[in-house]
Amino acid sequence: MQTPVKIYTLSTCIHCKAAKTLFDKCAVQYQFTDVDLVPNEERDSLLTEIRRFNPACTFPTILIGDHIIVGFDEHAIRAALGML
Repeated sequence: MQTPVKIYTLSTCIHCKAAKTLFDKCAVQYQFTDVDLVPNEERDSLLTEIRRFNPACTFPTILIGDHIIVGFDEHAIRAALGML
């Protein structure tokens, strides 16, 4: 069973796109939310949720099981997925 993967992204962010591309290339299933595309009514609560994991609220914020990775760090992502 695969470790759950969730990423909070911005649709225009190159680092967010790189993270999605890596997950796709490694055939990792993941859930993502493009925060900038969420309706305004939902965005504030979503940003509050992100700040629980990443107080700076920067993107991408990646959750892999119990691991929290802020920004695109391929080595850290692969390590959290057990792919090193």
